[in-house]
Amino acid sequence: MRIAILDDYQNAARSLRAFSRLAGHEVTTFTDHVRDPDTLAQRLRGCEAIVLIQQRLRLTREIVDKLPESVRIVSQTGSWVGHIDVEACSERGIAVGAAGKTNYHAPAELAWALILASLRHLPQEVNGLRAGGWQTTVGLEVHGRTLGIYAFGNIGSIVAAVGRAFGMRVICWGRDGSTARARAAGYEVPATREEFFETADIVTLHMPLRADSRGIVTAQDLARMKPTALFVNVSRGALVGDEVLAEALRNGRPGRAAVDVYEEEPIYGANNALVQCDNCLCTPHIGFVEQDTYERYLGGAFDRVTAFAAGKPIDIVNADALARR
Repeated sequence: MRIAILDDYQNAARSLRAFSRLAGHEVTTFTDHVRDPDTLAQRLRGCEAIVLIQQRLRLTREIVDKLPESVRIVSQTGSWVGHIDVEACSERGIAVGAAGKTNYHAPAELAWALILASLRHLPQEVNGLRAGGWQTTVGLEVHGRTLGIYAFGNIGSIVAAVGRAFGMRVICWGRDGSTARARAAGYEVPATREEFFETADIVTLHMPLRADSRGIVTAQDLARMKPTALFVNVSRGALVGDEVLAEALRNGRPGRAAVDVYEEEPIYGANNALVQCDNCLCTPHIGFVEQDTYERYLGGAFDRVTAFAAGKPIDIVNADALARR
C-alpha cells in the first residue's frame, strides 16, 4: 500500500519503533505543510492511505473532493476528528480511522514549563548568559500565588495538582460540570467569572476547541487580569484569538503570556501578533510533541492502515464508507 504521512515537521515518524509496523508498504513522509487543495492533491497522487498527525491539516470538503481516486483511508492520530469532514470522506468512499486515548500529561507538563520559564525569565537569562551577561532579571516564585484553572478536566486537573504541590492557592472556573469536578476535588471556585480573572496571578486554559468554545476568553476577561499576571494557553489559539490576546498584552493586562497554540498554524517567518510581543513566550505547538506520545499516537494510526490493507479494518468512524468501494 502507498502511504503518505503528512506534516511530520521533524521527520520523526521513521525514527519511531512503531514505524516498523509499516514494513512492506511504500511510505512517503512530508515535512512541510500544504494548505492548497490542488497542490495537496498533486502531492498525494497514487497514494492509498493518508496519515494525519493531530490537527495539523484541516481536511475540509474542498480538499476531500480533490483527493486522488486512489485514496482509500485517512488514519488519524488519536481519536479527535473534528478537523476532518467525515461526511465528505464517506461520500467519496474514503474510510476515516481514529481511536486512542489522549496523552494528558504531556500538555500539562508543557503548561508548567511555560509558567516557570516565564516567571523566572529563563529565555532572557539563557540568551543573556550566551551573550556574555550575568543575571539581568528578577523572577517570581509560584509558592503562595494564585493559580487559576479555566476548565478543570483531564489536563487542567493535572496542572492544578502540581500547583497545589507547589503550595499555591488554586481556583477554578468553567462550565457547570467543570466547576463541580473542581469542588469535588477540593478546589476553590470563585463566586463569579469576574472574580476568577481579577484574582488569579496565573490563568491557564485547558479545553478543546468547539463551536461553543471559540473566543470563550474575551478581551473583557483579559482586561480584568492583574498587570503582573500571566496568561497561559496550551489548548487551542482560537479559544482566545491571537490579536485579542496581543492587544491585551500591549495594554498591559495581563502583563505577560505564554502560548503554544495559534489561530492559524504553522507560523513561518514570525508572522504572528503574539510572536511579535516581547511579553509573550511562544512555542510552536509542541504540547504533544514528545517521544512516548508519538509512539502511541502514530503507532495506532499505523495499525489502522495495516489492518485496512489486510482487509480487516479497525477503528473506522464512518463504516458507511466501506460499502462505497
